[in-house]
Amino acid sequence: MAAQVTLSAPPRTAFYNDPVIRGIIYQILVALAVILFFAWIILNTAQNLAAQNKSTGFDFLFQTSGFGISFTLIPFDRSSYYWQAFLVGLLNTLLVAIIGIVFATILGFVLGVARLSSNWLVARIATVYVEIIRNIPLLLQLFFWYFAVLKAMPAVRQSYELPFNTFINQRGIIVPKPLPDSEMTFVIVALVLAIVAAIAIVRWAMSVRTATGHYPQPVVWGSLFANLLITFGFGFVAGSLLTGIFPALSGIVGFPLIAGAVLAGISLTPYTRFGRAFIGFVLTWAVMAFLLEGMFAFVPPMVIALAAVLTAAAVAWIMIKGDGRPATEGKFPLALAVLIIIAVPGLVYWLTGATLNFEVPILERFNFSGGVQLVPELVALVFGLTIYTAAFIAENVRSGIQAVSKGQTEAAASLGLREGDRLRLVVIPQAMRVIIPPLTSQYLNLTKNSSLGAAIGYPELVNVFMGTTLNQTGKAIEVIAITMAVYLTLSLTTSAFMNWYNARVALVER
Repeated sequence: MAAQVTLSAPPRTAFYNDPVIRGIIYQILVALAVILFFAWIILNTAQNLAAQNKSTGFDFLFQTSGFGISFTLIPFDRSSYYWQAFLVGLLNTLLVAIIGIVFATILGFVLGVARLSSNWLVARIATVYVEIIRNIPLLLQLFFWYFAVLKAMPAVRQSYELPFNTFINQRGIIVPKPLPDSEMTFVIVALVLAIVAAIAIVRWAMSVRTATGHYPQPVVWGSLFANLLITFGFGFVAGSLLTGIFPALSGIVGFPLIAGAVLAGISLTPYTRFGRAFIGFVLTWAVMAFLLEGMFAFVPPMVIALAAVLTAAAVAWIMIKGDGRPATEGKFPLALAVLIIIAVPGLVYWLTGATLNFEVPILERFNFSGGVQLVPELVALVFGLTIYTAAFIAENVRSGIQAVSKGQTEAAASLGLREGDRLRLVVIPQAMRVIIPPLTSQYLNLTKNSSLGAAIGYPELVNVFMGTTLNQTGKAIEVIAITMAVYLTLSLTTSAFMNWYNARVALVER
């Protein structure tokens, strides 16, 4: 007789033992707890404000502020509203953040590459800079630039005069104010189109060189012409400066023209780097002598002259050691791009008859009239944020470059690429995927650190809105909430842009 097998259903378990359902239940409970917590905070705050006879709302934004602001990008006076004060603080914060990010990025990349330079002097200078700056608190650096440097400048009547009618004193930096006419609109449009065209030409030339190993012949000839013109221009300026340093040279008729022509001719020979080094030597010598004479008038002239010459010699030596490639490689598209960006707007400026005048600052009895005054608070904050953040960006750049496999550099060298080309074409593009994530954090830090401007009196968002506005209106919750929302929006916007850019440069897997 065959045995009969009876199949029974598996034992049923409680629904809350299902991992998926249990996870959903936990999430719902946590969400309810968070909602109840914030609801309790809001109700408790409302009850406390009602007990103190304090009203809530944002109607205060449309009340008259009754105070002035020292530096504004838009018109503002005591009769303006609180929302206008908020806008002034926001614009001042954005101004500092944008300028600081641009200059900190440029300086940080230069220092990061310099730390890995084969030139001992360049690498040591970059290392000393990074190790000193990043280990000193930012607030202390802001105090140094504001109180020890800018506030130690002379009074208005003893202002230091810099080139191009620029003056610096205790009240800040006074620069000429541009006064463009209506025709300058065409020049600006031409400048934008020239930049786009220059970028397109460079990208096309680089793609052709990647595919064939050589730049297109039109680009080569155009770059030779551009290199000649640019070198001639710098040589002319260097010759003019030399006639000022050595008056005996002024007896030579057309000496600046001769100097420009000779240096332009040298740029066509294998000794082009010596011509560029000479131009760098003369320009550095003239600039350093001018600055040192203005800032250290009490120092003997011989000491100032010696310091200027030594600095210029160091710059020339660095240029010679760091640029060893002949004139037929690498830099041609850059020279052509520079010429396009300069020549196209200049031609439009000449054809349209546009006029760009400048309102020159004029020293009167108590202050300068005319021009644009950059208050010392703005200068100190931008300078401090740039110097400080650049030290951390430099470390990000250095670590990103070192993260690239040495085999990539060796392979590039085996193809005949020189050090500068290896870095620009092979190493940096691969290092960007390592550099960008921490670089985003530095951008966010710089934007948020701009709030330290309140310590030196710069009218940014925290100083104007969370400081003066909050004290006058007593709307602590509303003011703090708006300020937090602004910084959160700036941070999320910056992160979104950098994440998009990071996705563009990331390696694509097949």
